[in-house]
Amino acid sequence: MELIRKYFERRFELTDHDWQAFYSKLTRQNFPKKHILLKSGQIENNLSFIETGIVRFYIPKEENDLTFSFAFNNNFVSGYNSFLTRNPSTYYIETLTETTLWQLTFDDLQEIYKKTKIGNAIGRQASEELFLKKSQRELSLLNETAERRYLNLFTERPELIKEIPLKYIASYIGITPQALSRIRRRIS
Repeated sequence: MELIRKYFERRFELTDHDWQAFYSKLTRQNFPKKHILLKSGQIENNLSFIETGIVRFYIPKEENDLTFSFAFNNNFVSGYNSFLTRNPSTYYIETLTETTLWQLTFDDLQEIYKKTKIGNAIGRQASEELFLKKSQRELSLLNETAERRYLNLFTERPELIKEIPLKYIASYIGITPQALSRIRRRIS
């Protein structure tokens, strides 16, 4: 819990009253490895903060899933477009490791917006983080080579990347597992 408070306090001033209002709505959940947090067709009801763990976002395909995002410790995770629009998700979110999340429901977030001064700043911070991550991913796919995308991911989270199966990393950077093996051989 203190981890989340410190995360927010680095970004804006947080009074004890605002923290209590926010904190009182959070629930801590532990999930095993390979747990589906959100299925295609479901409406996302939680905005979550990852205390520990790794999750992936993907679209199932017949041959190989299409992995399009990962989220790590100290990051927000949500099927955010579904969360905001209240429409069903078109993708899945699953844990890749044992994962601990602090979750806030859509209704509770709306209440926090109404009852606290800091609520909107907290919501804005979460949405900005998710938006920037999405934008960086899109620009990376348009401007960088697969090798550069792999190196960026490896540089950002070297201790965690070892826990992600290579087939998911390959899908994420837009190549086959065989092509990823060639890149890894070339750079090692």
